[in-house]
Amino acid sequence: MTEQVPNGAPAPGMTQVRMQILAQYVRDMSFENAVAIKGVQATDVQPEMALAVNLDARKRPVENQYDVIIKLKVTASNKADKATLYILEVEYGGVFHIEGIPEEQLHPFLLIECPRQLFPFVRRIVSDVTRDGGFPSFNIEPIDFVGLYRNELARRAQAQQQQPTSVS
Repeated sequence: MTEQVPNGAPAPGMTQVRMQILAQYVRDMSFENAVAIKGVQATDVQPEMALAVNLDARKRPVENQYDVIIKLKVTASNKADKATLYILEVEYGGVFHIEGIPEEQLHPFLLIECPRQLFPFVRRIVSDVTRDGGFPSFNIEPIDFVGLYRNELARRAQAQQQQPTSVS
């Protein structure tokens, strides 16, 4: 005899995961328009884009609540002379209420699934700021947060292996 489980209900013996975004916010943002500072027309340049992504997650004092921050740095350089056109740095955060995640799965959940939920909003901010700064909108391609997480784990493991052991 098989047991029927209603749609959306957890299987027997499993807890249901609950994630709720309580707030989203821009923690810090700067846009340095080197073209405007130098007095060059933005139409005279061909931008070459570079994107750096960092993630951070922290437990809040309230039970089951976490801050997750996406830190983006967008640098546009002129293809011809490699001169910096603009630098956009934005830290975009969310406050999440999370329940039902086993402790050993919480870290990857915070650094993969939570940023996935925030990404469309920070992507829109980057697009709007670059356009409003006088440049073509920079639409960030979807980010592979699983790949970022795996790369960071590998980087940390390699750094730990390279640390010299001290003998006391």
